[in-house]
Amino acid sequence: MGSPASKQHVAFVAFPFGSHPGAIFPVARAVAAAAPSAVVSFLATARALASLPAADDTPNLRFVPVADGVPDGSPPPREVLELIGLFLEATPGNLKEGIAAAVAGAGGAPVICVVSDAFVWKSGEVAEEMRVPWVPLCPGGTAALSAHLHTDLLRRKLGVGDQALAGREEDLLDFIPGLSVHRVRDLPEGVVTGPLDSPFSVLLHRMADRLPKAAAIAFNTIPGLEPAIEESLATVFPKPFIIGPFHILAPPSAPAPDPNRCLPWLDRHRPDAVAYVSFGSIMTPPPAELAQLAEGLEASGVPFIWSLKETARECLPPGFLERTKERGMVVGWAPQLAVLDHPAVGAFLTHCGWNSVLEGIVAGVPMACRPLFGDHRMIARSMMLAWGNGIGFEGEAMTKDGVFKALDALLRGEEGKRLRARAAELKQMANKAVAPGGTSTKNFASLLDFLLPEIKLNS
Repeated sequence: MGSPASKQHVAFVAFPFGSHPGAIFPVARAVAAAAPSAVVSFLATARALASLPAADDTPNLRFVPVADGVPDGSPPPREVLELIGLFLEATPGNLKEGIAAAVAGAGGAPVICVVSDAFVWKSGEVAEEMRVPWVPLCPGGTAALSAHLHTDLLRRKLGVGDQALAGREEDLLDFIPGLSVHRVRDLPEGVVTGPLDSPFSVLLHRMADRLPKAAAIAFNTIPGLEPAIEESLATVFPKPFIIGPFHILAPPSAPAPDPNRCLPWLDRHRPDAVAYVSFGSIMTPPPAELAQLAEGLEASGVPFIWSLKETARECLPPGFLERTKERGMVVGWAPQLAVLDHPAVGAFLTHCGWNSVLEGIVAGVPMACRPLFGDHRMIARSMMLAWGNGIGFEGEAMTKDGVFKALDALLRGEEGKRLRARAAELKQMANKAVAPGGTSTKNFASLLDFLLPEIKLNS
């Protein structure tokens, strides 16, 4: 692993789609800040790297582009699944080339450890060829990860396809530790239903097979949030480190831009009065639901900020923007962390992506859950039944009446008080974990010792 006088070099590899690069980037920044004499290379496609904030306060953190698999001279596909397929076809060759470029850029300092998003499981093969440790980072929730780790068991027990759901959609997964509140129909696509042989489903299955062979592993969750799953994972992985929430390990040195002036608008509202609505960057609810959501927002009388893609605005009811302009903002993009952290925001209507949920927890905001795909259903179920900081919609789909009732529950009355109190408790749990002496802070220090055992670290 080198001598104390040598240049230590750790390579991070991102899964360059959706929120994944931004989810693991704070871990790389935190490592670079704690070990200023080390080199930290962050590998992702050029498009993914361009989406990340600058790391001017950590000059030893370097961006290294890797090939995305799109043939030279060809326009990139519009569909994200096609882009993912091309990237996967390019691995691990593009990763090897990227690491070679990282070494050259670091003056020849060899990479002593490969840290990757768990989705890029082929990084483990690359690390094995290099004879260095592979440490995957799991940016998603541990409940869905546990389901993926038990894919073969689930398929044996439930069958696959229609057979897995026939009359058993509501059956609980209580035969897997920590999943006793989750149902068969909450499982991510690709475990027992959906296109099991799609490139993405195969990726997740192979990931689950490969992860237990890693030298160590780090989880983006709050210690104590899911104790039964934590205990189960500790029996699978030899060196598990719970260091979440990742996004507050190393907060950005500069505030995110606010081109639509969401924050000054929020300054004009009283505490816990505003609803924030966002469904992430990948998918949007069906057009009919967007119209129902708009009608529910209008009927509620609640002030709101709605982060909505420009292309989806045609789904809004005629005249909606004009009728609600005095108490609502519909913007193409909002600085989500800052918006959620603003005292005026008292409700978050979300798709239940793990990053958004953790950001909501850290901000202490109760949530209304409209899961869309993947692990969203398991996360929503956890919030509603295990953690007590979220509510759902009847039948999951949003209706005008359902949105009205959800906002009323979150922002008014006794149920709102209960939900806000529980959200405040979870916020305290998260911030205590990353405070000096907190469990995540201690676990991160142990992870640093594993990654850089021969280097002097900043305290």
